[in-house]
Amino acid sequence: MKQYHELLKTVLERGAEHNDRTGVGTLSYFGHQTRYDLREGFPLVTTKRVPFRWVFEELRWFLSGDTNEATLRAKGVDIWKEWADAEHTARFGREAGDLGPIYGYLWRSFGGHYPARDGVDQIARLVHEIRHNPNSRRLIVTGWDPRVADQVDLPPCHTLFQFKVEHGRTLHCQLYQRSADAFLGVPFNISSYALLTHMVAHVCELDAGEFIHTFGDLHIYRNHLKQVEELLSREPLLLPRLEVRDEDGMLRGLEGLLSFRYEHLNLVGYKSHGKIEAPVAV
Repeated sequence: MKQYHELLKTVLERGAEHNDRTGVGTLSYFGHQTRYDLREGFPLVTTKRVPFRWVFEELRWFLSGDTNEATLRAKGVDIWKEWADAEHTARFGREAGDLGPIYGYLWRSFGGHYPARDGVDQIARLVHEIRHNPNSRRLIVTGWDPRVADQVDLPPCHTLFQFKVEHGRTLHCQLYQRSADAFLGVPFNISSYALLTHMVAHVCELDAGEFIHTFGDLHIYRNHLKQVEELLSREPLLLPRLEVRDEDGMLRGLEGLLSFRYEHLNLVGYKSHGKIEAPVAV
């Protein structure tokens, strides 16, 4: 994951001090792009431990359309807990755990009247178009709806993604991320969208190609600088390889995408340095 190290170095060398919503403060760099060729290995950061199962469970939660943090917590994943307590959800008249129209709702019911599932199912449309109209330049899912962006405590940071089918065989994905916590969030974001690309490619009977990660506000929080320094002192290790276990060929189309379980994935050869703790800015 040399690209990730270069990303951090870019923020350190070219970023500017910036005050932010959380009050912590950041070193911020605006406008950056990194590319990962998924044919050369799965882009999971190796200079600190990244829990791949957590990446999968969060992505599966998004794809299901669920927005209740308790569902994710039941899988042992607590990365959304800071925004799901009663103090945060009560601001919007919702019960604890109910995060409102965040990723899952916007992906599966865009423009709906939350919590009713009466909007546009963007994931269903995406899979249908990739399979039936692969030359389309409209293979897009958006997570930004200005009508509801102020109705949640944390509106989508990874905002819009687009797929491209090349030569009818290879699937590429580009993500635009409006706001990116370079130390805590970005390693998850990279592996999540790389995984999404692999999964969509599989259910559409394509090969995974490149993941292109485009940033708006890319930042390192001030209280993460020591952790970044420690990570950059470590030597990146070889990337693992991702295999999809689908011997019967049952994971096809939208139903196949929504049927993915962790047992369908085999991450081969992931070795990493140890975990580096850092506080999350809420």
